[in-house]
Amino acid sequence: MKSYGKWLLLAGISCAGAQTPATPLPPSAEKLHEYLRDAGSDPESAVNRLLAGVDTNKLFYFPTRDEPATPAKWGFRYDDIDFLSTDGTKLHGWFMPAKAARAKGTVVFSHGNAGSIGHHLGFVLWLVEAGYQVFMYDYRGFGKSGGELDRKGMVEDVKGAFAYVAARKDVDAGKLISFGHSLGGAKSVAALSEKQPEGLRAIVIDGTFSSYQAMARIVGGEYGARLITDDLSPKDFIGKLSDTPLLVVHGDRDQVVPIAQGKQLFDLASEPKTFFEVKGGSHGDSLARNEGAYRKRMLAWLEGVL
Repeated sequence: MKSYGKWLLLAGISCAGAQTPATPLPPSAEKLHEYLRDAGSDPESAVNRLLAGVDTNKLFYFPTRDEPATPAKWGFRYDDIDFLSTDGTKLHGWFMPAKAARAKGTVVFSHGNAGSIGHHLGFVLWLVEAGYQVFMYDYRGFGKSGGELDRKGMVEDVKGAFAYVAARKDVDAGKLISFGHSLGGAKSVAALSEKQPEGLRAIVIDGTFSSYQAMARIVGGEYGARLITDDLSPKDFIGKLSDTPLLVVHGDRDQVVPIAQGKQLFDLASEPKTFFEVKGGSHGDSLARNEGAYRKRMLAWLEGVL
């Protein structure tokens, strides 16, 4: 297979749950390989037929409906929450109270691509221990949330999460923090550039890409990039985050999103802004590196902006 082979394999697997295209999808990765092999010298045309009628932007996402663990597994209290996105789509999340007599603030965490919230607990439990309340949730099409995968709809889900949190009686609506990892950073930037909660005090993005097409190109070459549109890419919105302090975190060994994309976002952002380049940091462990040194730096940064 050519340079876009990996993308096509992932695309074929992901499409299995999407709307039925004009040509029936192969039921397994093995049959997808056979399908492309049998296409002869023109696999691109074969894939175009395969994907006819499919919203190919959905191929970008890798959700699951399972719940591998809850906060209780690690000894954390939580409320199981059903709430609504701005368009009425039913979403699911967990609200974790701070392990402190009085919360320092409330973090709305938007997770990265793939899995469901149970796969992303490691990104936030340390914040609960540090005295912050955390609300983490699944976008539409992920986990126990309703709806179908939709790029714009997922941006609305971020807004819905903030609206829910701000309305809670146990939340100081004047001390809200947005924390997004990877895809979550992209969705948060787009959402918060349109409308920020009055009490938003800080925005943190970790390992976030600058462009959907740039990521598709990394995985699938030029053909992969043509499958995905670039609308709502964070590079086009990060400069509109007004005066809210921004922290950009990126590992210099990120094997999924090159650090150049994180630096691009930082360069495009308005002040006040801070960049943490994590030496040796990969896509999912930057803040945990060096025995939590960057977690301590982030906590100090938060205290400074709150």
